[in-house]
Amino acid sequence: MDPAQIRQLMEEQLRVSRRLQARIRELEDARHAPLAVVGMGLRLPGGLDTPDAYWDFLRSDGDAYAPIPEDRPGLRAVHDPTPGRPGRSYVDQAGFLSDIAHFDADFFGISEREARLLDPQQRLLLETTWEALERAGIAVRRTDRLDVGVYLGMMASEYSERLEDREDMTRIDPYYTTGGGLCFGAGRISYVMGFCGPVISVDTACSSALSALHLAARGLRDGDCRYALVCGSNLLLSAGLMVSLCQTRALSPEGRSKSFLATADGYGRGEGVGAIALMRLADAEQEGRPILAVIRGTAVNHDGAASGLTAPNGPAQQEVIRAALADAGVGAHELGWVEAHGTGTVLGDPIEVGALDGVLGAAVRERGIPLAIGSVKSRLGHLEAASGIAALIKTVLMLERNEIPAVRSAADGELNPHIPWDRLRFAVPTENGPWPAGLERRLAGVNSFGMSGTNAHAVLEAYEPSAPSAAPDGRSELLTLSAKNPAALAELADAIGGQLRKSDTARLSSLCHTLRAGRAPFGHRVAVTGTDPAELADELAAALERGAGRPAAPPRSVTLTLGEDRQTPTTALAELVAAFPDADCDSLPGLLGTLGLRVRVEQGGPADGPAHLSWEAAGQTRTLPLADGRPGAAVELFHAALAALFLDGADLRLGALRAPHARLLGDLPTYPFQRRRFWVDEPVPGTGRVDGPAPAATRPAGPDPTDREAVRNYLMAEFREALQASEELDPERSFLDSGGDSFISTLFITRVEERYEVGLTPEDLPLDLPLAELFGRLADDIAERARSGRPETTA
Repeated sequence: MDPAQIRQLMEEQLRVSRRLQARIRELEDARHAPLAVVGMGLRLPGGLDTPDAYWDFLRSDGDAYAPIPEDRPGLRAVHDPTPGRPGRSYVDQAGFLSDIAHFDADFFGISEREARLLDPQQRLLLETTWEALERAGIAVRRTDRLDVGVYLGMMASEYSERLEDREDMTRIDPYYTTGGGLCFGAGRISYVMGFCGPVISVDTACSSALSALHLAARGLRDGDCRYALVCGSNLLLSAGLMVSLCQTRALSPEGRSKSFLATADGYGRGEGVGAIALMRLADAEQEGRPILAVIRGTAVNHDGAASGLTAPNGPAQQEVIRAALADAGVGAHELGWVEAHGTGTVLGDPIEVGALDGVLGAAVRERGIPLAIGSVKSRLGHLEAASGIAALIKTVLMLERNEIPAVRSAADGELNPHIPWDRLRFAVPTENGPWPAGLERRLAGVNSFGMSGTNAHAVLEAYEPSAPSAAPDGRSELLTLSAKNPAALAELADAIGGQLRKSDTARLSSLCHTLRAGRAPFGHRVAVTGTDPAELADELAAALERGAGRPAAPPRSVTLTLGEDRQTPTTALAELVAAFPDADCDSLPGLLGTLGLRVRVEQGGPADGPAHLSWEAAGQTRTLPLADGRPGAAVELFHAALAALFLDGADLRLGALRAPHARLLGDLPTYPFQRRRFWVDEPVPGTGRVDGPAPAATRPAGPDPTDREAVRNYLMAEFREALQASEELDPERSFLDSGGDSFISTLFITRVEERYEVGLTPEDLPLDLPLAELFGRLADDIAERARSGRPETTA
């Protein structure tokens, strides 16, 4: 080959290499594409049902714990304040939702019969996902088959238990199966709303919701769906799990999680349901969605061969945090907050803080700015499968509002002494404050660890929107509202009227665009036009007083009549194209087509005017002008015609009416559900029930603490009883090999501490030691403490 050919070949290979490198970068970027949180819906303890209410709660004092409600007779019946009673729960409070029995079955097209048998979790999931999508400005029309994936974290469905009676199966209904079951919680959302994306139910116990987030992130990045709903759900309906957790002493006797406190003695349970709507960040920006925060990275792993199936594993927690940071492309020194798992257990909190220190500690100490940590569980309770969604929504609110709320008060007392706070640069805030100064980005991590051994971590970042462009004054606007019944329409109109009276003109176009494009149209309707918020609020109130909102059938046909004057319609079209650049049309029929209208074009005479629309509705012909020769009147006339069509039931797609500066707003009132009570009463467990607290079980006194051999034998007997072993235990086998786990460990050591003072930490008692050696160490510690605590005697 001559030099020219060689040069040509090298240049071609270089071009191929560059194309391949660009493609590799493109694929790598897609694997780690940032995701936008565009909407949220929630039901949390304390009556919290909006993001704003949740934020106000987080910034205030107090918690959301409450006594067992009257409509939970099973939980009330098994309560006994004496810990250790078989078949009993010593907990009499938790973070309860204020109402789980009422539901708007009509709105979701569910019969009363089915609604009554639906697990309330399914009902609440339908409401919260609908609200999350409305706050994202995503209109849900069932026939559209939106490309939405549903990823649900849920670990229990206890409602159907009240139908189960082996002596009488007549209460079992066809809806018994679909009313409960983890798969149906996610499947029902997609079915009711007509989605076509993946539907996945996740049960990894307490990390379920954050594990669902990880799967949703993978689904969005791989193109499995355009939108994703990540949900978490948990209700406390059955006494079974409550009794089980009390029998293992996992729960705090006070029923409250005391995250990172010296008084931590188990966790407090809670219930809640929440949903967040996600998109790829680039898609959300392109569609003008309200971007609340950005998810940069996620990771999930398992404890593996840990000290027990349910015991936390510090090294595994470090691994999952590192993996999430790597997925996010974020350095350990950049985090300003970690929403910890923080259940408030003696074993769990020190291990979690140790894991955080192992990954983040050195970088935090080097930068000199403390890392704030905390857990919302101390305020709401541990929502178990839904705890991750409560933590995520809290973190999104913190990033969005550039503030870290207090997570403990002075009344909570000292921090956990088993955590070396003096060496760490971690802070547990006692007052509300701004995001740490000196950090270039607002980044946060969220921990979630499951009893199943599945760990999850997510890294989020604040979103910095570009400055909005100025809004023109005096522009005509079209406001549309609809609902499925007159009562809901009146309630919605009242709420929107209140928003209008608080809004300024600069926000008006965005508000109207959101209501037109981001809400599904229903049969009962109202539509008004105006040029400023107060005018629209007045028109809205007047329209409802006139009896607006009647059910309507869609017009059968719409006719566009053009007069002989060609110049006026052309001028009007130019005004409309300038006002609505998203329409991108070169004719009036084309513009109307982008709004979902099929029009028949007719030629009229001089008497017909420049251009008008006509259609048949309610047995009469309506005619409205689109152009009348007045300069600048085209937008006003166009809005008036569309308002009339909307009221007459036309299925309009009004997204193309977006003004150049308008964006979708995420803080408008959502649909006002008209709830009714649907409830199956729970049979009160009564067989064998005693009135009042049962007497405490009699246990023999323990041996003299200084008698090492007797104490060792006593410990072996207590461990056997905790295991309910029918045979003698082999002292050469380890605690783990004998069947012990974290529950047994907690139960065992709690029973021992009822008799003796114990000073050894979990690190001092490796569970892989032979029982003889393990209990020997414990007996030595008990004897030593007993001797040092006794007063000296003199002869």
